[in-house]
Amino acid sequence: MNAWAAWGGMAGLGAGAGLWLLWAAARARRPSLVERLEPYLRPRAATSALLHDGDRPRTGPFGLLVELVALPAVAARLERLGSPADALRRRLDRAGADETVEHFRARQLTWTVLGLAAGLGAAILLAWTRPTPGIVLAAVVVLSGGVGYVACDQALGWAVRRREERMLAEFPTVADLLALAVAAGEGPAAALDRVACGTTGELSRELTRVVRAVRAGAAVPDALTAMSARTGCVPLSRFADAVAVALERGTPLAGVLQAQAQDVREAGRRVLMESGGRREIAMLVPVVFLILPVTVMFAVFPSLAALRVGF
Repeated sequence: MNAWAAWGGMAGLGAGAGLWLLWAAARARRPSLVERLEPYLRPRAATSALLHDGDRPRTGPFGLLVELVALPAVAARLERLGSPADALRRRLDRAGADETVEHFRARQLTWTVLGLAAGLGAAILLAWTRPTPGIVLAAVVVLSGGVGYVACDQALGWAVRRREERMLAEFPTVADLLALAVAAGEGPAAALDRVACGTTGELSRELTRVVRAVRAGAAVPDALTAMSARTGCVPLSRFADAVAVALERGTPLAGVLQAQAQDVREAGRRVLMESGGRREIAMLVPVVFLILPVTVMFAVFPSLAALRVGF
């Protein structure tokens, strides 16, 4: 009986999701009066085409689901469950993701639906094998959906940390190349352009955006400050502040860049030493709880065997 109830719940859930998608699609196709008049009454802010990559996807593989998530009512409900749109936009920029907030919400919703489907399958299998209370089956389904929702957010956090680690690893080399270019007689903008075109990596992508902003009319210190705000890395923030101060006061820029690269190398060396110390302590766990008891057993067992034979 529980299995038939689970199959009925699955069918009802699929039918409800299908009807909701049809209703939302019909509502999305019908623009409101405000949306029809907005292009004429509220013009969009004009920006230079140099600031755009040109390859940012609009909807990705989700298509209609992104448009449904972009609806005000759906977006407001998803914001209550997760982080606000501004904070999520900053996290996407820090992760270097070429997707919009609605695209990430659609992916998060997809992961949640997949988690619910996996939980529903587990609940059906559990109800088929043994009698299980309905509240336990419902808890399994809800927990599986929550795990899918949280896993998508955690995946974004892991992407942010990995990208920041790669940028910090690339920063000393990029700073040395900038110092060499400036020492050879090139200006700050030309040095940034040369290094961005001659290198690859996450930091090179950010330097390319800085070069686009400079070509669009922004000052080099302002473009570097915007880069540090996008990335959220403390060394890059110090680098942007040092370059801005050097350009304002006329300090030799090559020395400043070399000093920044040396500071980042020293910070990386300290982090490596701290990580080695933590791993050294963690290595004591298998030694104390696995290797040492086995060694004691090998040392004590012959004596115990000899005493038993003597008695």
